[in-house]
Amino acid sequence: MGKDYYKTLGLSKGASDDEIKKAYRKMALKYHPDKNKEPGAEAKFKEAAEAYDVLSDPKKKEIFDKYGEDGLKEGGGAGGAGPGGHYQYAFHGDPMRMFTQAFGGNGMFTEFSFGGNQPDVMFEDPFNFMGMGMGGHGQSRRQKQDPPVHHDLPVSLEDICTGCTKKMKITRKIVSPDGTSRTEDKVLTINIKPGWKSGTKVTFPKEGDQMPGRVPADIAFVIKDKSHPLFKRENSDIRYVHKVSLRDALCGVSIKIPTLDGTTIPFKTSKVIKPNSIERISGQGLPNPKNSGRRGDLIVEFDIRFPDSLSADAKQLILNALPPN
Repeated sequence: MGKDYYKTLGLSKGASDDEIKKAYRKMALKYHPDKNKEPGAEAKFKEAAEAYDVLSDPKKKEIFDKYGEDGLKEGGGAGGAGPGGHYQYAFHGDPMRMFTQAFGGNGMFTEFSFGGNQPDVMFEDPFNFMGMGMGGHGQSRRQKQDPPVHHDLPVSLEDICTGCTKKMKITRKIVSPDGTSRTEDKVLTINIKPGWKSGTKVTFPKEGDQMPGRVPADIAFVIKDKSHPLFKRENSDIRYVHKVSLRDALCGVSIKIPTLDGTTIPFKTSKVIKPNSIERISGQGLPNPKNSGRRGDLIVEFDIRFPDSLSADAKQLILNALPPN
């Protein structure tokens, strides 16, 4: 089940824009890393930023309300991104920058307090806040690049097998020549090669938010294998578990083994199948990204299903048929 952004901010579905902003500001102040040093506070701070990023945007909020987080991040109901394409939402914003923007504005003085014995912090340009920290040490004039922003990109085994193209929609801040800031949607195209391993990273340099005096962050997508109802990936091999009755395990079996491309491979044996025994079908796994034209194996593991009970006659037949040792 996906995230509930309303629940993250302590709201009910249908909350107004004003309620959403107030809830975000309250949660962001509570879990700000410079105020709250407890374990998990920074994660809560980031969760609040992602929730606010979705619920404060009418388009993203509409998709989330209809389809939830999974629909939002997998392109459900999100329309096309060109002929035959689609886009998927991924949060790439900087939680600290979002915090600054929520409490301030371009060219405006903003004042707030983290409570306790700390003094109020006052700043004219919210961008400067990012460089000074809460200790008030000031911002370096030298431009620095924000750290890379990483997002998981779930990909099905079928798409890993054939290769595919994913279009990911990002929303970022753009600074105009006059110094004003605006929001821009951009679609990034990711060409996934056959056999790419989970953990493969695709980086788009300097595609993050633009801010005065800073180099935009790199945006990186990290390939993750989607769980599959039939197969489990083991590097370039895939494993398939087939349930076999005890009778078939003892007397022989004739079955059809499914493959990733949707076809089946006939398999027949008259041998006794022992528990957890395997058969390898060569070349029916995933492509090897380091060796073009070579594929891994399809590993068929047999899971023998024993009956819950046997009649007295059945037990006697087994005793007569099988040797004692």
